[in-house]
Amino acid sequence: MKIVVTGSIAYDYLMSFPGLFTEHFLPEHMNRISLSFLVDTMDKRRGGCAPNIAYTLALLGERPMLMATAGEDFGEYRQWLDAAGVDTSLVKQVSGKFTASFFCSTDQANNQIASFYTGAMADASTLSFRTVRDCDFAIISPNDPAAMVQYAEECRTLGIKFIFDPGQQCARMSGDELEDGIIGAAIVICNDYEYELLKQKTGLSEADILDKAGALIVTKGEHGSSVITRGRQVDVPAVTPGRIVDPTGVGDAFRGGLLRGLALGLGDDVAARLGSVAAAYALEHLGGQSHSYTWAEFKRRYEAHFDAMPLSTASER
Repeated sequence: MKIVVTGSIAYDYLMSFPGLFTEHFLPEHMNRISLSFLVDTMDKRRGGCAPNIAYTLALLGERPMLMATAGEDFGEYRQWLDAAGVDTSLVKQVSGKFTASFFCSTDQANNQIASFYTGAMADASTLSFRTVRDCDFAIISPNDPAAMVQYAEECRTLGIKFIFDPGQQCARMSGDELEDGIIGAAIVICNDYEYELLKQKTGLSEADILDKAGALIVTKGEHGSSVITRGRQVDVPAVTPGRIVDPTGVGDAFRGGLLRGLALGLGDDVAARLGSVAAAYALEHLGGQSHSYTWAEFKRRYEAHFDAMPLSTASER
């Protein structure tokens, strides 16, 4: 299956705060916040939703096509992705701009405070699915809102199955934009907080969403995920990590595992189990692309937490 992954390409600046953010917020002064957190570590990592998803897909044996915009500073990142097995031929480098950047501080309870610089991501709508050959499945992950709406419209017109993954852009997109992304999606995926925000902004209920999309997946951190279709809900547990290092990119890894399961023809709930295993690997490392594993290692870990993986011999690569 040829999978196209759209979304942000970014550099992540990841910082750790040796305390709790919540201890420094004063409820009686929430209308005027002025805080500075002294962090004790900082790492610069390759990130962005789309490359993180594509990287997990490549680890699991796919060769996804990355369709996104990056800045003049993308050269080394492109080489890294190409070497990892991601097809970057659809990535457009925008002259005169930097690649988008994500500045994130994480406290001891894994709460995060982040800022995002758009950079070249603002040019994402200059790309189009009409120029892509042989796309079987696409994921529309957080990106420039206008581009996300455009991609959903193009997928519907061209008959391309797609996952709508609004993520953190739920806060920025209007209700109409979010609803435009939902219509015709094979799956709508978001975390539990984003799901509540999506319902609030669109005015849609769970039943309304399922009238417009094939399925709904709500991720819930350590509580796993719920795969919801008309008249059926399957709760998929999270895979307990061996250690917890950094939550950045964990949701993207889940989506990569999910897409790999769908590419193998597995049901949504079984594919979500692959997502849980992939998410655990990411949680055990700093950043969304610093972990690695073989398919055999991944399969053993899957079967240690779930039943035997329902794959044909031909799929075990």
